[in-house]
Amino acid sequence: MSIEIRYATDEDIDKWDDYVEQSPNGNLFHQYAALEVQAKHANAELYPLIGFKGQEVVGLFPVFNITKGPIQTVFSPPPELRVAYLGPALLNMGHMKQRKRESRHHEFIDNCFEWIQNEIRPQYTHIRLDGTHDDLRAFTWNDFDISPSYTYHVDLTAGEEDVLMSFSSDARANIRNAPEDSFTIEEGGLEEIELIIEQVTDRYENQGISFRTSAEFVKDLYTNLPAGQIRPYTLRVDGDFVGGILVTDYKGMVSRWQGGVRTDIDVDIAVNDLLDWHVMSDAIERDRETYDLVGADNRRINRYKSKFNPSLVPFYSLERSEPGIGKLAHIYKSIRQRA
Repeated sequence: MSIEIRYATDEDIDKWDDYVEQSPNGNLFHQYAALEVQAKHANAELYPLIGFKGQEVVGLFPVFNITKGPIQTVFSPPPELRVAYLGPALLNMGHMKQRKRESRHHEFIDNCFEWIQNEIRPQYTHIRLDGTHDDLRAFTWNDFDISPSYTYHVDLTAGEEDVLMSFSSDARANIRNAPEDSFTIEEGGLEEIELIIEQVTDRYENQGISFRTSAEFVKDLYTNLPAGQIRPYTLRVDGDFVGGILVTDYKGMVSRWQGGVRTDIDVDIAVNDLLDWHVMSDAIERDRETYDLVGADNRRINRYKSKFNPSLVPFYSLERSEPGIGKLAHIYKSIRQRA
């Protein structure tokens, strides 16, 4: 019995988030409400693909179709929203022996791309996968070019004191020596999202870099996803906003999604050290296992992130162009925004 790929039905959508929860590859942005918000803000058409072998779900593969004139493109995740990872989310394979697991995995990927080619016929496709995908051969066999990138993960399972003691000496000093009455860190809501995105946008523009992720996109996620999955943390001094980090919180993972940029306000505390540590402390209290620092490919920023004693973890960008579409691929490389 072969694997059937179909556009998700209403019944499939009712169960979609349960499938995401079960998948080792499923992240916050795979949830159906998050997919709808991404499609809206990317001006894209969502194709929520789902695969079955008989009655058993094999995987989910949400893709986004963006039309540029006569050119059809497919993304997962869509460009410019700074969603770090998406792509397929596999299910019900962990109990299988290697041969059967490989066969089912590869057939699911093959059949998804056959469906995409028949129904959308894209001339350009771009997918970004997190490090839970340890077998990329089916993508290579479907003519994708694969480029590794890296992020940092901080292991939170040792507990607050051991995690703190693993940091560099300057990070520990910045955290422990900051006068507690000189600042406040709180988790906020829609207003704090506005403040953080405005600060990040200003910081990027001052460096001549376009930042197109809007506060409206983040606020839509905050409003439409379950409470606590989008967490805007802000640090204030004398009641004035100084800096902030937008955190995603799903399963055992918290992620430093946006924010944490260098502040232009002159204060005598290490703003981002304190914010990151507060986020980690809160996550430890909620029994989260990992803090994803989201990105480790910028040498200058890595000097900051590596002070938290993280592990280096790969993720992957996959790209395929039809013959003669090289210039289009180059254009999209210039507008895609990696987290």
